[in-house]
Amino acid sequence: MNSYERFCFNLLSNRMKGRREEYAQLRNDLISSRSKTPFEVYISTAMVSSVLVGLLAAVFIGLFTYLLKLPLLIKYKGAVPEPVLALMPYSLVIGTVVVTIFSLLVFGGLTYAVFLMYPGIEAGNRRRNIDASLPYAINYVTSMSTAGITPAEIFRLLGDSPIYGECAVEARYVAREIDIFGRDLIDAIRLVSASTPSKRMKEFLQGAMGSISSGGNLTDYFRTKADQYALENRQTQKQFLEFLSLIAESYVTAMVAGTLFLIILQSIMSVLSGDNRPLFLYAIVYIMIPLGSIAFVVMISTMTPEA
Repeated sequence: MNSYERFCFNLLSNRMKGRREEYAQLRNDLISSRSKTPFEVYISTAMVSSVLVGLLAAVFIGLFTYLLKLPLLIKYKGAVPEPVLALMPYSLVIGTVVVTIFSLLVFGGLTYAVFLMYPGIEAGNRRRNIDASLPYAINYVTSMSTAGITPAEIFRLLGDSPIYGECAVEARYVAREIDIFGRDLIDAIRLVSASTPSKRMKEFLQGAMGSISSGGNLTDYFRTKADQYALENRQTQKQFLEFLSLIAESYVTAMVAGTLFLIILQSIMSVLSGDNRPLFLYAIVYIMIPLGSIAFVVMISTMTPEA
């Protein structure tokens, strides 16, 4: 907790402690994202930051509006009611106040919304990372279990292996519950499985917990799950390649052949009509093609499985 977060917490701590139930989803997202910031500190920082950003934006935009006299540029040529007509001499001040209040609400609200959404986004990123590295982590766990290493030590060793990404983080939390808080292995696994953002990791941990509780062969369970997740990974990669081929065909059709057809058509129409400024042609070349290409790149990047 840095000095700014400490300031926000000291300012609003008493008010935030009684609102934990109102932000149940936010608390779950903070836990799933493995954030080191406590809930009360985070929500206090969110509220103070939202007010500060809103005030700064309101002051800047308000001064910009007043100095450039933007409200005076609005002209209404219809019939104006008498009360509104009486306020016309003050239109600059009234317009500036309205713009300032609107800026305060919009920018403050957007900042607050970003704070509320960020832990969920981070938890989603962790989920994808866990799902991608889980088959390899389970192979490592299977090798350790085959060598006769105890389950608690297996989680410690996995937690010390950063090459397994967020799976190693989850394993470190299991080891932390055992080594620092003195819980037994089953309770530690239960706590981590309840807070992990990945359903596959949750399923794996719950299965391991059941196997340990029933006295089953844990090595056979690890080996079975490794084979299962390896098969699921191959199927996922195959589906993604099929999707990628579909996207490539769509890109060629829409962004290459389609835009080329529109450019030729618009060029012919501009020549026939004698238009020296074909705005639609400019829009195709400078707006449609770049934005369409960016949209395809973002879509492919979002849907690409983690390596």
